[in-house]
Amino acid sequence: MVVISRTYNHINFISNMTVVLPVDIRHAIAEYPTRERDECRLIVADRKTGTIEHRIFKDILEYFDEKDVLVLNNSKVFPARVFGEKEKTGAKIEIFLLRELDKEQRLWDAIVEPARKIRIGNKLYFGDEEPIVAEVIDNTTSRGRTIRFLPDDDDNEEFEKKLRRLGQTPLPKYIKREPIKDDEENYQTIYAKHEGAVAAPTAGLHFSKHLLKRLEIKGTHLPEITLHVGIGTFDPVGVEDISKHRMHNEQLTITENVAQLVNEAKDNRKKVCAVGTTVMRGLESSVSAKNKLLPFDGWTNKFIYPPHNFSIANCMITNFHVPKSTLLMMVSAFAGVKFTKKIYKEALNENYRFYSYGDAMLIL
Repeated sequence: MVVISRTYNHINFISNMTVVLPVDIRHAIAEYPTRERDECRLIVADRKTGTIEHRIFKDILEYFDEKDVLVLNNSKVFPARVFGEKEKTGAKIEIFLLRELDKEQRLWDAIVEPARKIRIGNKLYFGDEEPIVAEVIDNTTSRGRTIRFLPDDDDNEEFEKKLRRLGQTPLPKYIKREPIKDDEENYQTIYAKHEGAVAAPTAGLHFSKHLLKRLEIKGTHLPEITLHVGIGTFDPVGVEDISKHRMHNEQLTITENVAQLVNEAKDNRKKVCAVGTTVMRGLESSVSAKNKLLPFDGWTNKFIYPPHNFSIANCMITNFHVPKSTLLMMVSAFAGVKFTKKIYKEALNENYRFYSYGDAMLIL
């Protein structure tokens, strides 16, 4: 009976969260970021009081004190979208590079579109002058492929530079405009260091250098983890029982120093704020039996949905997410389903901007 009841709740949750947002919210999707990173709008939602405030993002300074901790994700987006042609036919194709499998062999896991036109053994050409040539060597999913870039006269470092010059910033599909040069900088946090993500940890896009410096001066700690965001972040949950949804694996690194700093803040009852759903997933992926953060170096497919007892962070910063997404489900688990509905309804009524380039919320 317990299992049946739990499954029923999960099914109800999917249908209930669908009505958080109207069917058509294209008017609310942000096509461009705000001119200044830290001047987007900010909802401050207090779980204890159930109250909502409307602020500007740089006002988060008022909510964090000395020895509080804001955990950042320093993953860096690489230009994962590359356009080319199929051999012989010249058909236009697009590959979305997911992750490098073998540097020496130049093997990549990639999504190739249109998938129905691509077969094992097909050669793909990218670039007009001295084109890069790739061969499809395996099918990993219905859309996914393993591709091998064929040898040329360049060493691996030069080859990767050439590949990145051909690539475009992988903006989410719900942004309908063409990428522009500014996206290379805008769709990247200012503290991005370790390349490997195909989507930006968008909650971090709102931090400016000036805001980070003011937080440091105030004595707030800003430790960094690395979680390379994968294409699965855009996958909607397509099953009725959300407990059966499977997350993609994403590479995660949490150092000993970061774990120690976070645990000290917990011991001293300070704020530990996850800057984004990627950080929250990372922190919840490495928890000891005593609810302490552990160092981690590996892969995580942690899926957080209601009900969930959070062990590390006691507040979070996040954007406004897509319906039926795992990101919205995590926020609902943290803020509570009813309060999340209230927040989203308020954001729509007040014309907040949604999704990657949109406005933010601070959940206390």
